Amino acid sequence: MKLYVNEVSSATARVRIALALKGLKVEEERITIFGDDATSRSPEFRALNPQGLVPALLTDKGALLTQSLAIVGYLDEIQPEPALLPAEPEDRAFARSIALAIVVEIHALLPPRIGNRLRSLPGVGSEEVASWNRHWVSEGLGAVEALIARRRTGRFVVGDRPSIADIVLFPQMVGATRIGLDIAQWPNIAEIAGHCRAIPAFAENAPVSPK
Repeated sequence: MKLYVNEVSSATARVRIALALKGLKVEEERITIFGDDATSRSPEFRALNPQGLVPALLTDKGALLTQSLAIVGYLDEIQPEPALLPAEPEDRAFARSIALAIVVEIHALLPPRIGNRLRSLPGVGSEEVASWNRHWVSEGLGAVEALIARRRTGRFVVGDRPSIADIVLFPQMVGATRIGLDIAQWPNIAEIAGHCRAIPAFAENAPVSPK
């Protein structure tokens, strides 16, 4: 399998964490995502993935998979252990709901292409984009914290084993810290992030800061 990645991307981090938890190895190809000459904008990459986004996974059967949650779900199906979804239906739905709350309600508002579009509008500069990012991360993680606090019973979002919820939450927490937010304001998220960071699969695949 071949994975198209960028080390800054929290979506890439999700897939890398899942691969590490599963003990699966893939070939990686780095795709740049910043600037007008970014590889993600190239005709060659757009021919492969019309969205121009990372991660993208080329399976050993030649199928291209896009979107991090779909890729993580595929990995969970081809390598069932350790399972990335809890056993009970309600817990499985809750884990998915937390993952989707981050992917759809927070992360979707933050990628470089969103910032580029905002900066193209009159009166919007880098500080306004940074304020936009802090606002949506704060609002989103505040809601996620409240949801987790209602039913958390273990070290992670659901119980004592990391699930897809933690795989998505951890990179977003790293991103929140990167833009200057204090995650201590979300005590459950901060504690879960600490437990995740103690696991090499998470710590070694966290997104890095842009250079």
